[in-house]
Amino acid sequence: MAEAPPRGFATPSDAAQKELAVTAVTTASPGAAPGSSALRYVHLGFGADAVDYEEAWQEQRRVHAARFADEIPDTCLLLEHPPVYTAGRRTADNERPLDGTPVVDVDRGGKITWHGPGQLVGYPILKLPRPVDVIAHVRRLEEALLRTCAEFGLETTRVEGRSGVWVLGDPVEQRPALGGLKLDFDPRLADEEFDARLNGPEYAPSNAGQRREDRKLAAIGVRIAKGVTMHGFSLNCDPDNTWFDRIVPCGIRDAGVTSLSEELGRDVPIAEVLPVIERHLREVLESAVPLPRAV
Repeated sequence: MAEAPPRGFATPSDAAQKELAVTAVTTASPGAAPGSSALRYVHLGFGADAVDYEEAWQEQRRVHAARFADEIPDTCLLLEHPPVYTAGRRTADNERPLDGTPVVDVDRGGKITWHGPGQLVGYPILKLPRPVDVIAHVRRLEEALLRTCAEFGLETTRVEGRSGVWVLGDPVEQRPALGGLKLDFDPRLADEEFDARLNGPEYAPSNAGQRREDRKLAAIGVRIAKGVTMHGFSLNCDPDNTWFDRIVPCGIRDAGVTSLSEELGRDVPIAEVLPVIERHLREVLESAVPLPRAV
């Protein structure tokens, strides 16, 4: 007998999970109709029913095609994945796991990351005006994530040149020295050949909070095809962040990763975060007026 799903979720049956996303149990704004701008949510699976990455990717393609044809409204797939590494188009070979752990190469932007238990993943599939403004789309997703974190009492921010949502560390001069050396000699910044994956927990991305460095709480990687968005965001609620220590997360070597649970000092499960992120995504995406990119 299968275990009951954790985190308080009521999940669909196996038969329901095999149906197209357009027929899954959904929540939508009042009056939502095919082709409208109202945002609809589809819960694909959480906990014991976490969705294999390849299956979710195929579901994205199906929903993308339906949205392009105006058969459904803007739709956000929400789910949890079993542990998996995925690599965007810009991922370098020296950012992948050293032990040969399989990585799924995908068609989104960005670099390598990890998905898995305790991480809330969202794939907003939205129709945008052309020419598409990719940066504006990313900023809207960031805004919804920032508002979600603020509602939990956590101050987060954007970092220039680095997408996603961040918890800022202390000023460099106030951070503890690494390995007994002054930060001026931090090998991650001074040695192009330095690899944190070979140097133990002292430099591990999951320990960035202990080092009081900048740390990423939510990652964003998107693709836009035919004016319709794919892929999206991942928000660390209560994952085992040591999974990130086997890669160079998002290709960033001088910062780390964190989670809501780690920052708030209490367990923050996906079930608690889900209704909050849904509300803020709806507020941001339905109130925004996407405009074509200036050319």
